[in-house]
Amino acid sequence: MANGTNGGNGANGSGASMRESCGTLKDWWYVACLASDLGRRPIGRTILEENLVIFRDESGKPHCLLDRCLHRNAQLSEGFVAGGCLVCPYHGWTYEPDGQCVRIPTEGPDTFVRPHKTLPAFPVREQQGLIWVYMGDPAAIRNDPFEFPRWGEQGWESYYMVTPFENDVTNCVENFMDVPHTVTVHAGWFRSERQTKVAASVERTDDSVLVTYHQEKDKIGFSQMILNPSGEPMKHTDKFYMPNMTRVDYDFGTSRSFIITSQCTPVGPFETMVYTAITYRLGRWVLNKLGRFVLPPYTRKVIQQDVEIMANQGRSLRRYGADFMNAEADLLHQYIESLRDWAAAGEVGPRPTPASGEITFYI
Repeated sequence: MANGTNGGNGANGSGASMRESCGTLKDWWYVACLASDLGRRPIGRTILEENLVIFRDESGKPHCLLDRCLHRNAQLSEGFVAGGCLVCPYHGWTYEPDGQCVRIPTEGPDTFVRPHKTLPAFPVREQQGLIWVYMGDPAAIRNDPFEFPRWGEQGWESYYMVTPFENDVTNCVENFMDVPHTVTVHAGWFRSERQTKVAASVERTDDSVLVTYHQEKDKIGFSQMILNPSGEPMKHTDKFYMPNMTRVDYDFGTSRSFIITSQCTPVGPFETMVYTAITYRLGRWVLNKLGRFVLPPYTRKVIQQDVEIMANQGRSLRRYGADFMNAEADLLHQYIESLRDWAAAGEVGPRPTPASGEITFYI
């Protein structure tokens, strides 16, 4: 039985925010928004229950500060940018990108830095069309943002989907790697129940869970017609990377592939914003372009079905907690929970050791 932690939250009885109580789960990069969402005006985002304001300076470089003016707590995300600085919409207090207040209009026309009036600033990276924010100690960044596979490579097409889920990160990543649910939640769209026996290898490393399915003749619903019309043997692998990334690969022969990569940003205890990259190659240029019209509505339908079942589970978790029972097919979930639970506990106690196992189940 797993405790199903979501990495701490303000509802844990301590009054602490998720960022304050999530152990080392804060010491990672999280996607705050699409780069295209961040124009000339600041925008507000929430990560680990921390309200953030993100804005670009005069050169277009993104920056992130706590979304509260030091004066009267107004939300800076509703302000504006002037001369590369962030201006509060209430009384005009003005902040440099590093968080230092450099202007208080009521104190006269002279501009000077007030070191004692400084907002917390968060490291920001713009990468692969995404804005990433590091939620841990800015002086002790211990990793880089995740690289989405094949994004922008020649011969590959990609697009993002941004989806809010009413559940926590642990349950979202498990859902994205869960094959058995596809025959019920996605019946007729992704798979239908055929009582086919499936064998899989599951491996836990220090910071990942890797699953290889031994089922070359599996099919993935409607998309099979465009992804694998010639019926090539399919190689299916699922991967979880700490703390919040999943990568699902379908390879058909040597020239066709379909990759679903999802990054889960924790907003609140049962709020997760998921940034999903759909990346594919269909063997021929004209088919890649055709996929642009066919695949987005299909993938949106499938992910909406996941949204609904995650909301269903989330409602029950609020009442009963993560009192789970496991079947053999849930070994990968147990491995994921062990890694996230250890990080949520501040990496105190025995670290989950590398392990592996063979499982079988029916779909």
